[in-house]
Amino acid sequence: MDSSGSVLTELESSGLEKRLSIFRSLPISEQKEVLLRLPEAVAENVLSNLEDEEIVNIVRRSDPDEGADILFLVEKDRRGNILGKVESDRRKRINFLLGFNPETAAGLMDLGYVTVDEDSTFAEVSGRIGEFEEKRNKFPTVLVVKDGSLVGELPGHALSVQERPGEKIVDHVKTLPQIRYDKEDEEVAQFFRDNPHSKAVVLGEDDSILGVIRSEDVLRLIDETAGETLYDFASVSEEEHVWDPPLEKVRNRYKWLILNLGTAFLAASVVSLFQETIEALVLLAVYMPIVAGMGGNAGTQTMAVTIRGLTLREVDFAAGKRVILNEVTGGILNGIITGVLVSLIAIFINKSPFLGLVLGVSMVVNLGIAGFFGASIPLILEKIEIDPATSATIFITTATDVLGFFVFLGLAKILI
Repeated sequence: MDSSGSVLTELESSGLEKRLSIFRSLPISEQKEVLLRLPEAVAENVLSNLEDEEIVNIVRRSDPDEGADILFLVEKDRRGNILGKVESDRRKRINFLLGFNPETAAGLMDLGYVTVDEDSTFAEVSGRIGEFEEKRNKFPTVLVVKDGSLVGELPGHALSVQERPGEKIVDHVKTLPQIRYDKEDEEVAQFFRDNPHSKAVVLGEDDSILGVIRSEDVLRLIDETAGETLYDFASVSEEEHVWDPPLEKVRNRYKWLILNLGTAFLAASVVSLFQETIEALVLLAVYMPIVAGMGGNAGTQTMAVTIRGLTLREVDFAAGKRVILNEVTGGILNGIITGVLVSLIAIFINKSPFLGLVLGVSMVVNLGIAGFFGASIPLILEKIEIDPATSATIFITTATDVLGFFVFLGLAKILI
């Protein structure tokens, strides 16, 4: 089955009865893959309507880390009953993984490894691997330790070329990056960017080995994070899904829309201060959306760059002055370019040099304002530990709308 294709789409878009019918028609091995790839809300919906025995059969055919990921989506009061029907060894491993926060390094790790002493021979390591494969039906990561502390990994290719089973493995060990179990998802993704490798070892508070994170799991995490960031930028709940019914969409969105309505009234109140000016020159109303729209777009661009820098740890609050100065300067220069263009258009179409001057100066000032707020607001929100991706947009667009209208109409009142 192409799990990214029509079956997933049909499961996501169907009503409950059809969704369960489609899901139950799949082989159990494919049911596992589907649950791991469905949006969380849809997977929870499926699991909440399955019998315990059906979930038990899926967990029995999953690796412990996959089984834990699935059970994280099951109501807590059902987990014990389900795990009670799973064989002892698998149950212990899954319970171990369920004890960690799923949005940390420990939540991403798997237990597909064996540990061997650095003084071991290749024959001894082969024996450990054989025992693991017999139980788990997969090849493990071989972690090498000395006095209980991690030394590194014995690569699979080192095993495949050895012709002397009595030789010790110590000269063939390769170092592996290490990460603490409580690092959050974003920190894990950044860690793998800074330490390109196929895997990393997760260590506990006492530096004991807890598990292994593989690069493919981090790639999936980065994909999920990108989708969440897009939702954040649009002020949409990450729980929302494209196939949600209308009332669910209303529940997820109405609060932000009401807040946006409040900021729109704030901008409108600024415009109302210049009612006489607009009445004297109705053309101002034609160009107001241009001034506001350009400021909003420039502010959003600046915000996106700043948030990316914060996410990648390229910038922090202490270095914010330089970032803000660069963005304000860039905004002013872009304002000069676009301001000249809009001035020429206004002069040519409306035969009004004063209108062109007001538009040009307003564009320069508003894009400078957009640069200032687009950079400073994410930095401030990050400093006070509020997610800038979720909250910055509404503040930036309010600032560029309110101040943009004030500058444009204020200049018009003075000069025209």
